[in-house]
Amino acid sequence: MTWWAVIAILAAVAIWPFAVEALRPRMNRTRREAAPGQFTTLSQGVTHYQWHGPEDGPVAVCVHGLTTPSFVWGPVAEELAQMGYRVLTYDLYGRGFSDRPRSEQDSAFFLRQLDDLLEDQGVTGEITLLGYSMGGAIASAFAAEQAGRLRQLVLLAPAGLGHDLGPVADMAVKYNFLGRWMMLGFYAKSLRRATESERGGHAHIDRIVDLQIAETRMKGFAPAVLSSLRGILDEDLDDAHRAIAAAGTPVLAIWGEKDDVIPLTCKDTLAEWNPQARQAVIPDAGHALAYTHPDAVMAAMKPVL
Repeated sequence: MTWWAVIAILAAVAIWPFAVEALRPRMNRTRREAAPGQFTTLSQGVTHYQWHGPEDGPVAVCVHGLTTPSFVWGPVAEELAQMGYRVLTYDLYGRGFSDRPRSEQDSAFFLRQLDDLLEDQGVTGEITLLGYSMGGAIASAFAAEQAGRLRQLVLLAPAGLGHDLGPVADMAVKYNFLGRWMMLGFYAKSLRRATESERGGHAHIDRIVDLQIAETRMKGFAPAVLSSLRGILDEDLDDAHRAIAAAGTPVLAIWGEKDDVIPLTCKDTLAEWNPQARQAVIPDAGHALAYTHPDAVMAAMKPVL
């Protein structure tokens, strides 16, 4: 084999993940025609959102996590609506039916989307804010900055207190070009394999595995995940949780006993940062507790809601 052949092979290997990403299907108007809910154009792009429940109910806003869009809230949102809440769910940028802006996905980025959406929808009074996984980090950052807008904060397996997203994600954060190369080339496949292992489980969302896998095949998904890993998920939320405690915002944190993404030891960290926070543990639940154990999650919520 000649040196030119070796160079050509190495070049092909180097550009392969970027070529695959460039050829992935885009989120477009045709795909959005089949989406439930509505769309609005905010300062950073188009955002997909849905309202659930009575129009005159107290407002609850649900923020989803790193990889699964707003449909992850289905069972919980339905229960909240039945309790009389007016529930707002939406897709974070880079996920679901929302746009894929090329921006650093730090807390400021996500708080701007949430601020924009609340203003766009005319939400001015106090809200109950719920955050799941990475959404817990976003909700906590929002609560720390705008405590006066919150009636209460509910966190499900919240990020920002320690997490384990696997070796590919870990290396993607540590190394610049190599991390991006690995993320585009291997993360989607790794996530699909992990998601496939949950098929046949006790999910309360129809076709949840198929919907999650479909996300990984869309253009802009892996870059968004990488940007979040290097952004909000790499931020220290110690000060945020201490600010929430100082403001006296009521907090309920719900954990999965067998969560291997956001381990139960994070419960102790939150207790240190915010001793006033109420905490509950769902027995036998993993990180998917929002849709595998929604009844237990709601049972933990109802005393404070």
